[in-house]
Parts: sequence; structure tokens; C-alpha cells
Amino acid sequence: MLPPFPRSRLVKRTVYTTFGLGAAYFADTELNASAVTRNLRTLWTCALISADYKLNFTPEHADRIPAIHQRVADRMYNLFTSNGGLYIKIGQAIGANAALMPAPFQQKFARLFDDAPQIPYPTIARVFQREFNKSPQELFAYFDEQAVASASVAQVHKARTWDGDWVAVKVQKPDVGRQTSYDLMAFRAVMWAFEKWVFDLPVYFAVDFISSHLRAELDFISEASNAQRTATLVASEPRLAGKVHIPKVYPEYSTKRVLTAEWIDGVRLSDREALGRVVGEKLPETGGGMFADTVHDEKKNGIPESMHHVKLRGGMHAIMHTMVELFSAQMFDWGFVHCDPHPGNIIIRARPGSSSSSKTVLRDPQLVLLDHGLYVTIRPTVKRQYASLWRALLTSNWDTIRDVTESWGVGEAGLFASAVLMRPVKVDRANGSSSPAENANGDPGKELNAYEQSVRMKERLKRFLVDTDKMPKELIFLGRNMRIVQGNNQSLGSPVNRIKITAYWASRSLVTTHERSARGWWAHLDARELWRDILFRTAMFSLDIVFWVSKIRQRVRALLGLTNGGFEDELERSVRGFAKSTFGVEVGPGAFEG
Repeated sequence: MLPPFPRSRLVKRTVYTTFGLGAAYFADTELNASAVTRNLRTLWTCALISADYKLNFTPEHADRIPAIHQRVADRMYNLFTSNGGLYIKIGQAIGANAALMPAPFQQKFARLFDDAPQIPYPTIARVFQREFNKSPQELFAYFDEQAVASASVAQVHKARTWDGDWVAVKVQKPDVGRQTSYDLMAFRAVMWAFEKWVFDLPVYFAVDFISSHLRAELDFISEASNAQRTATLVASEPRLAGKVHIPKVYPEYSTKRVLTAEWIDGVRLSDREALGRVVGEKLPETGGGMFADTVHDEKKNGIPESMHHVKLRGGMHAIMHTMVELFSAQMFDWGFVHCDPHPGNIIIRARPGSSSSSKTVLRDPQLVLLDHGLYVTIRPTVKRQYASLWRALLTSNWDTIRDVTESWGVGEAGLFASAVLMRPVKVDRANGSSSPAENANGDPGKELNAYEQSVRMKERLKRFLVDTDKMPKELIFLGRNMRIVQGNNQSLGSPVNRIKITAYWASRSLVTTHERSARGWWAHLDARELWRDILFRTAMFSLDIVFWVSKIRQRVRALLGLTNGGFEDELERSVRGFAKSTFGVEVGPGAFEG
């Protein structure tokens, strides 16, 4: 029999242990921005997710799998919202591509928005003291101590320079810098575990690329450089100059953690009601898309006083046409792409002019693009391949589709084509591709249970990512941009044929050499591509017919008081059908609202 353990020793050890844990927690919270606590929370959550799937994801318990997905979605959502910072951005990336994920993920991540309580003014003052060796009141003639907006990484204050310019001052929250290395280290470890042990899917290949871009997003000097470069590119493009504005950056008031830019008054794209009033259009009561139900009070500022007597010419069509052209130019001409064009980062205002009147005046709209932290640079070879792929997809050039996808290490050309266009594409079977409607066991009519659906999706994704070393990592962020722009168009009632506009820019980029000069783009024609461009434009006529039939149907249904869905809504329904036939996955309408 063991001797009794002295009670006094037990009490002492308990006290010492409690004191030690308390001191460690205090040091981590106060000195290390809770980085260790956040990582432990991450590792614990991922361990629970891994164990849940390993123990319960079996064919014998197929009826329990929806409950597993719900538990995992809840745990991931709670992890992202509890940790905040970069975790919110990772969660948003998942939400923007949640359409093929189980229903609980679609629903949860649709509500993951980048809002956070603002930090107190004394903390902001300390940031200024470290960065400028001055207080905000010394640096500016006026500085509003109350933030006008606050997200997980930074918050924005309104200020006025000593020269009288009103500016927006973006201040990085101090904890973010200390947390970043730990957060990205945890992200790397989790992705490795998910690939090697839990899901057996190639997910780790993109970790370095994503991590480097998330780090760059926290460097406000880099963000200022991105904004200035984009402003120069816009000014050099006659089709966009004047229609798009990039806020002026004030380098003398900017550092790695503080960014000062021109203050812009206008209507946020997320404020559909105010936007409808300034363009004189009534939007669908329930616009579809990723941002249909976005309700951020701080991102719905209404109509500024400067626009009370202004009506914007061209309506929603002019706004969305400019937006799609802007991001098409970035992808196919400049190779420098803004990867976070969500509605909160886009302001619509009247193009500046001398008109000032108490009567309503008609003005051209101008799109103002904010938040230039997350950009991706596309290599020239990839840019040309991407443009060739777009044109080939719309002219049924299967040889080009196969050549591009194979060079990128993609094994499912039809699936990849559907992801690029954000509409179902069925590649010609005669050219070596299987029909997307054929399920994993060759029985297109078989109804799959939850386990079979998940296994089937995993098999298709593994066949899709054949060689991850070949895949251009830029595609990760290009897909994010395309999905968000589609959501913007859809939420405004699909006023433009997004696919046609994007495809025209892709084809034109192959025809022109893009030498920068005073001459127009037509002065740099590449004769080798000109004939293909003519064939492409002919093929576009059929897409135009489909779009206008959809618009007529939308108008008729609106007159009859029926559900009023646009072209993008019809594409969304097609994508849901594609997901059902390809993966056996039921994708609800809410999947596209995240």
C-alpha cells in the first residue's frame, strides 16, 4: 500500500500550479497579444475536428454525417470569430468558395463578416507615438478620436491635414503584428495535418503563397504602393480613366502601420437602398448573390450631403459595367489584381465637376476602389494562358482548353472550366473528358447518401488537382476576385452580362501587344490573333441572346409580381444543378450569400 500523500504538499502544488498558469496566461495576454492562447485554441479545435471525422465518418454511420458537418462548421466559425485578426480573412476566403461545401458550412460562413469592436483612443495615440513620435493632434489639424469603421485588423479615423484636406487614417491594431507569425505558423501546421492525416487532400501546396500575401496585406507601405500603381494604370487606360478613382495616398502621413488617404464621400455598394435612390432605379427586393443580406450598419452610411441633388447617369448598368471592365483590365491587361472587391470596399459617387445647384442634376457615376492591401501579380505566361482559356471556353476550342489545363496540372477540364466561368461547362467527351453528369460509380441516376456524396467529392477533387506543383498559385486569388464580382452583379439584379464583358477583355488582350504609348489599343494589333478574335466575337452573339432573353424574362416577372431573378441568379441555379450532378451535393441558395 502506497503511503498517504501529505495534504499540505498537495495544497502547495495546487497553489503553485494555479499561480504559474495564471502568470503564464497574464503574460501571454498582456505581453504577447494572447498568441499562445489563440494557438492552443486552434490546435484544440482542429484536434476535435480531426477526431470527429476519423471516428464518425464511416459508411455505417452515413445518417450521422450531416450532424458531423454541423459540429465542424460550428467549431470553425467559433474559432475564427474568437481569434479574429487573420482568422477572419481565412474564414472569408472559405466563405467566398463555400458553394461546394456541406450545407452547414455554406450557412455559417455566409455570416462571417469582418467587423470588430474598435480599440480605445489611448491605444491609437500610442501607435502614432511609436510611428511618428507625435500624437494624432500634433500630426493633424483635426483628428476624430471615434473610429468611423473598425475591422479585425485595423480601424479608420477621419482627420484633416494642416493644408485643409480631409483624409481617412487607417491604423493597424497593435496586437495584429504580434499575432501574425503565430497565426501563420498554426495555419501551416493545420493544413499539413489535414493533408497528411485527416482528409488526404492536396491543400498544403498553397500555404506559402497565401501566407506571404496575408503578411503583405498587413504592410501599409505596400498597400500605399499598390494604390499608387493602380491609380497610374487606371489613368493610362482610356476606357477607365475618369470612370474609376483610386484615393490619393499621403506618404508623409503613412508608415507600415498607419495609412493616410484621401477621404471619399459617396454611397457604398453594400447600401443597395441608397444606391437605388441615386441612380433612380428600384432594385429587386431580395437581390441574390454573396452579398444579398449584408447588413453592416457602419457600411450603410446612406447618401452624403454632396449627392442629395444628384442623379447618376446610366443606372446600375453603368456602375457594374465599369466594375467588370476594371477587374478584367487588371486580370488580362495589367496582371495586377485587387483580390478583395467586396461591396464595403467600393464607393459610388458622382464624377467630380463644377456643377452645384439646389435642383437635381444628372452626373456620370464614378467607382472608387478602396483597400489595396491584397493584390496578386500574375506572371505574363499565366496571364496569356488565362486569357486563352477564357476565349477557348466560349468558342468551344477543346484543344486549347486541354493544353492549358494540362500545363497547369489540372485533371478535370470541365470542372475547372465551370469554376473559371462561374457557370456549368461540359467539355466535349470526344476530347478525353468525362461528362460531369456521370457519378463516381457510373450510375447517373443513383441517389447518394451523405457518406457517398463526401467520398465522391473527395475523389473528384483529387482528380482535379493532379499536379499541384504545376498549378499557378495566382488562380487561388483570381477565383476569389471573380466570385466576389459575380456576387456584386447578382446583388444588384444582374444589370450586365459579366461573362461577355470579361471574355471581350480576355480576347482583346490576346490581340493587342499592350505597349504603353499615346496611341490606342487598336494600334498594337497582333495579326496572328485577329482572325480568332473575329470568330470569338461571332460566338458572343449567342451569349448576348441568352442574356437579353433573361432580362426580358426578369422584366416580365417583375410586372407580374413574381420572384425577380436575373441572369446571375439563373447561372447560380445552373451551378447548383451542376454541383448536384457532378458531386451529388445539394447546394442551397444561401451558399451564394456569404
